[in-house]
Amino acid sequence: MTHPSLKHPANRLARETSPYLLQHAHNPVDWYPWGPEALERARVENKPIFLSVGYSACHWCHVMERESFEDASIAALMNASYVNVKVDREERPDVDEIYMKAVQAMSGSGGWPMSVFLTPDLQPFYGGTYFPPRGMYGRPGFAEVLSALAKAWKDDNKRLVERAAVLTKHIGDEARFQGEAEIDPSVLDASISGLEQNFDPIWGGFGDAPKFPHALDISICLRNWKRTGTERALAIATTSLLRMSEGGVYDQLGGGFHRYSVDEKWLIPHFEKMLYDNALLVPAYLDAFVATGEPHFARIARECCDWVLREMTTKEGGFASSQDADSEGHEGKFFAWTPRELESVLGAKLGAMAAAWFGVTVEGNFEHGTSALWRHDKPENVARTVGIAVPELERAMADARAKLFEARKLRVAPGTDDKVLASWNGLMIRALAKAAQVLDEPRYSDAAQRAANYVLTGMRQKNGRLFATARHGRAHLEAYLDDYAFLIEGLIDLYETDFDPRWIREALALESVLHDHFEDRDNGGFFTTADDHEKLLVRLKAPHDGALPSGIGVHAGNLLRLAQLTGRRELAERAERTLRSVGALANRYPTAFSALLHAIDHLAGGPREIVVAGELASSKTREFLRTIRTTFAPQRVVALLDSRADINLMPLLAGKGDARKEQVFVCRNYSCQAPTDDVTALAAELRA
Repeated sequence: MTHPSLKHPANRLARETSPYLLQHAHNPVDWYPWGPEALERARVENKPIFLSVGYSACHWCHVMERESFEDASIAALMNASYVNVKVDREERPDVDEIYMKAVQAMSGSGGWPMSVFLTPDLQPFYGGTYFPPRGMYGRPGFAEVLSALAKAWKDDNKRLVERAAVLTKHIGDEARFQGEAEIDPSVLDASISGLEQNFDPIWGGFGDAPKFPHALDISICLRNWKRTGTERALAIATTSLLRMSEGGVYDQLGGGFHRYSVDEKWLIPHFEKMLYDNALLVPAYLDAFVATGEPHFARIARECCDWVLREMTTKEGGFASSQDADSEGHEGKFFAWTPRELESVLGAKLGAMAAAWFGVTVEGNFEHGTSALWRHDKPENVARTVGIAVPELERAMADARAKLFEARKLRVAPGTDDKVLASWNGLMIRALAKAAQVLDEPRYSDAAQRAANYVLTGMRQKNGRLFATARHGRAHLEAYLDDYAFLIEGLIDLYETDFDPRWIREALALESVLHDHFEDRDNGGFFTTADDHEKLLVRLKAPHDGALPSGIGVHAGNLLRLAQLTGRRELAERAERTLRSVGALANRYPTAFSALLHAIDHLAGGPREIVVAGELASSKTREFLRTIRTTFAPQRVVALLDSRADINLMPLLAGKGDARKEQVFVCRNYSCQAPTDDVTALAAELRA
């Protein structure tokens, strides 16, 4: 079906790589991408800028495009009075972050699509999220907003400019906040107390609807249980992971998590699938599997990884960003089912069993009599309802699931945003590396290696710095803090998977870029953009977590691990300074700093350096590694002394070789216990 806007000539967005921007390339709106051409026109003509920010998997972004940006009369209003700039928030998180703060300050909330009106010098004076074309849903109509603000810009310009200046000062003051303090030793326990207060004991997760996965918070709970033995922390984590995986927020047929649930039961999601959500959830499920031995958690992690390999891997080897919520113009149509559709694929008997198993009813739990698939009841209850034994039912449902998955392939699939983001690829490299370790699956390490090679070559500049985004081999835009921090973390985990010292060398090279261009030399921590980045309204620091972990928190952990592996004391000192730089905030609001708390937990747990001496191909070496990887002891680094090892790079390895036998050294603070060549003894030491 031809997109309705294709009747309009292409605008400037047709030259962009972002699928989101390309979706708007035939709007009648005179769109500009963010850049000097648009900003200069606004200054020369003294016109306000209308800034529209979204992303390709965003359902309401599509709605606003269809309703407003394809409407010729609304486009005429936009073109007459504004310089119109369209931004993909995933390509320009720097722009998105600044103006999201403005929208939140003006309206008390934020989201996408984000609609912001700026002065020609980029100061925001009005903003919101989705606007219907004409007044509805309790929201002013977009046409009304455009007309009213154009009139105000002409007739009351001084007041708008003053308003914008006040708001800009507020954003700048927040960016300059100084929060240096020593971390309170009780902050880890305070975090668990805060999470427990917000925990839903029935459905898992935190808070009421809408519910987001909070993967880092779950991991903090698992680490707290390991460090303190608090069973409540373990229950919070495992209940949340189980309930999420049973809900419609999880794709019960194809694997992978949707972005979030609109209800407290995890039943109905917003159906887009984001690479970063799954990259963060896979390690949480792997940790839960290692901590509890529950195979269900391993299955979910495996299915998420398989979805990424099957549907999200680009021909260059990187990972695509997201899959759309919509297909054929309707959100969730690809994923929802009716009893009749189940019967048409499975037959009457198996179809009725599948309807009971997945909670598919005649009335439906979603829209238009359709149902999102979810595991709403225990297997024994469903077995009793359909009149068969549980093992027989589970075998039947495995068969049904496979048949429904194949049948679903005949539907019109949601679109995939196939741009490759360095930051999200770093997260997925980490997830696949950890999955390869825990699940002993070479396919995952192979995919992680290919992605790392692509980002380090295809998205690398001649000066050694990264590009933020690439599509179809074309890389551009200067990388941000998250691109470096997340990729460094992935490379460290990739080293602990295949033990190629190249990954540590590359991690150190990228860390040097962060130190030289991103570090706040006055107050500690790291800015989100480099010192030579395009000059924006303000230069921000973001120590707290959002949908993504804080780059500052992640890199504090990177510095600690690299210091252990390489023995470079200056890296540990940099990590300690980074932690102190946001200590006042973390002490006050610990649940907002889970990425940072992972680094603090790493220190609190008495981190160990584990050296395995032996060739990777040796069965005894692999047995040692299997024992290490299947023991939940997250406060550690692991290095391998084999024929490829670089002792100059990692002095930790020096003096530990013995050609006669494979053995393991468990060390703390570079002081090692006597080596062992006994797997049972190693397991006991790791559990201690």
